[in-house]
Amino acid sequence: MIKKGQKVKILTGKDKKKDGEVIEIDRSNNRAKIKEINMVKKHVKTTKEKKGGIFSKESFIHISNLKLIDEKLKKSKKEVKK
Repeated sequence: MIKKGQKVKILTGKDKKKDGEVIEIDRSNNRAKIKEINMVKKHVKTTKEKKGGIFSKESFIHISNLKLIDEKLKKSKKEVKK
């Protein structure tokens, strides 16, 4: 089970083989938002409070396309190789 704050690896899509940290999870749709992964452009209209423009932000990825990374195993594998 993937939780907020855990490290994951992307298995498919344009960001394949990249690692990132889970920012947000949408349990009802089985999707997660990963830090600096699956970036999309958002066009925002100018209002009285905010300046408009084109902004980049993270989009959700389906949980089936993610693999949990165990930091403890990763460290132990490096120590064995040396």
